[in-house]
Amino acid sequence: MVSASYRQPPEAVWHAIVSYEEFPDWRSGVDRVEARTFEGGTSGWIEHGTTGPMPFAVDESVPPRRLVLRIASDDLPFGGTWTYELAPEGGGTRLMITEDGTVSNLFFRFMSRFVFGHTATMQAYLVDLGARFGEPTTPRDES
Repeated sequence: MVSASYRQPPEAVWHAIVSYEEFPDWRSGVDRVEARTFEGGTSGWIEHGTTGPMPFAVDESVPPRRLVLRIASDDLPFGGTWTYELAPEGGGTRLMITEDGTVSNLFFRFMSRFVFGHTATMQAYLVDLGARFGEPTTPRDES
């Protein structure tokens, strides 16, 4: 799990993390996003960018406290969920992200563990979110 604190209220942080159409404006590596409804009627989106198309389904949404996103593809060398938990903190918000993932590709597993680290993508997300708010952000690894 990684976390970061923002001077914004939970509602503002919630808006930023669910307004996927705005991701290309503040998320590094995301060029465009398209809405998608997945099998069973689950809503979500597909992010297009440096890692190729990445489909995300919303498994749980409890505004402005909890969001669970799932990689909605069996064709990728990895999968799993990110759980976003927002908590009021000193007039702002603490955002915690927990990844529950699998990496089936041995090369990706090696790279994740020994080269860029298991939490690198989550940390980059938290830093990008801080930049969206004009706030310098230092993520905390709470694993």
